[in-house]
Amino acid sequence: MAKQITKVNPEASSIQATARYIRMSPHKVRRVLDQIRGRSYREALILLEFMPYRACEPVLKVLRSAVANAEHNDGLDPATLVVSRAYADQGPSLKRFRPRAQGRVYQIRKPTCHITVAVAPALAET
Repeated sequence: MAKQITKVNPEASSIQATARYIRMSPHKVRRVLDQIRGRSYREALILLEFMPYRACEPVLKVLRSAVANAEHNDGLDPATLVVSRAYADQGPSLKRFRPRAQGRVYQIRKPTCHITVAVAPALAET
């Protein structure tokens, strides 16, 4: 499937939504975000629905929230929206310990991430 990127209107401001402290590695979430960045809202929904990654669920929630913000706060039509920015930052790691042989202990780090998705209206094609 060829990646079709839609151009974003530079004059229009982007509307964003953020999910914080998601119990998932940012590295694994970025794999999903790279696929939807630059795509229209409908294309991104279809991709997230059928990709086989666990990270798709929280990304889908954040995307729907960003579109709802654009619809409610700015009165934009969801059909015209494009994913302008999508990134995952590292959050704090939960530190756990695993007992090992001879009284030793190994540290286990459970990573979290902050997911941000911004949508903006696409350029009108002429």
